Amino acid sequence: QVQLMESGGGSVQTGGSLRLSCATSGYTDSRYCMGWFRQSPGKEREEVASLGGAGSTRYADSVKGRFTISKDIATNILHLEMNSLKPEDTAKYYCATNERYSCGSISGYKIWGQGTQVTVSS
Repeated sequence: QVQLMESGGGSVQTGGSLRLSCATSGYTDSRYCMGWFRQSPGKEREEVASLGGAGSTRYADSVKGRFTISKDIATNILHLEMNSLKPEDTAKYYCATNERYSCGSISGYKIWGQGTQVTVSS
């Protein structure tokens, strides 16, 4: 059974940066789509960024130009580089995979990590 574990969350001030990482344990195909999602209290979980098997990326409009998703192929660790952070980026961030080569809707993601908290203060 594949397991995902996020790290790198923390507290920063507006304009700061953080780098989240998502490590995979257990066998998985490195070409599977993986994504970053976030959820804050009272809100639905939303997709932040995703990385498909062919290297295609997708970003939420709210993070375009500020966040970058990438994967270290050798270690299959997924990263999310977050720059110019804003208070509205405050949320618990999750990584997930849908175990398919193309990314789709959030409902297709079957394996989730436990999440890492990101707090941005003004």
